[in-house]
Amino acid sequence: MTLTASARPNPASRPSSIRRVWRQLSPYAYIAPFFSLFAAFGLFPLIYTAYVSLYRVELQTPGDMEWRGLDNYTALLADEFFWTSLRNTFTIGVLSTVPQLVMALGLAHVLNYKLRGRTFFRTAILLPYATSVAAATLVFAQLFGRDFGLINYGLGLVGISPVDWQTGTVASQIAVSTIVIWRWTGYNALIYLAGMQSIPHELYEAAEMDGASRWRQFVHVTLPGLRPTIVFTVIVSTIGATQLFGEPLLFEGSVSGGISHQYQTLGLYMYEQGWGFFHLGRAAAIAWVMFLLILALVGANALITRRHSRKEAGR
Repeated sequence: MTLTASARPNPASRPSSIRRVWRQLSPYAYIAPFFSLFAAFGLFPLIYTAYVSLYRVELQTPGDMEWRGLDNYTALLADEFFWTSLRNTFTIGVLSTVPQLVMALGLAHVLNYKLRGRTFFRTAILLPYATSVAAATLVFAQLFGRDFGLINYGLGLVGISPVDWQTGTVASQIAVSTIVIWRWTGYNALIYLAGMQSIPHELYEAAEMDGASRWRQFVHVTLPGLRPTIVFTVIVSTIGATQLFGEPLLFEGSVSGGISHQYQTLGLYMYEQGWGFFHLGRAAAIAWVMFLLILALVGANALITRRHSRKEAGR
């Protein structure tokens, strides 16, 4: 009779299996803190806001919730101030975003050349972004003063009568847009500058050998190379314009955006409904309208960019 000894388990197999499991789970462990914080402070408030928007909730009695369904949304569509704030958000967004990105692109193009003291200029151009929005807006409110403002003083020197920057619809929107342009132009210029420095220098050398001027190099080399960066800044600026709040609030210190709501944005309108009139349900509905509006604008930008890329690839 032959006896065979049973094979003992290899002690090294257990640590190897543990290491294998850890290699599979470690990526999820590394990203778990971010997604946990996002779920707690991003996803849950978003879902709860959608839930509150279906109820009638007052700030004084937040525990008393009365089911309204979509009535908060239909009430918004019937409110003329909602359409006014939506129109103001669009016009201020265009007045601030388009000049801001064009100026940022020009500044980045200048700073991309070898200039004396360019490190200082690259640092100084970011100072408006680092400035407090409250301090910047209060200073600009004094500059745009009707009676003693520096802007009207300069206009008077060239024979132009004083402008009431806080009462006029177009004038007040231009003033608010100027604050946004001043704060964000340098930030976008540095983003464009980083994108320009990633473009291979050989492309510029080849274009120069072909006799292309600096303007043609900018049009045919710089702009195509910056297309992803430009799309990014357009999307981020669009989101920022939709959520504009601090500048119009502090420009005159009124949540109504002027006497006739001439520069009230959707952010101010939401604040007025929630913390001015205590209608938390309607404020939640406005927040979700802003969220859906941002999704629509970002989707439209992505669709236009994709179609343009397909046309360029088909050539």
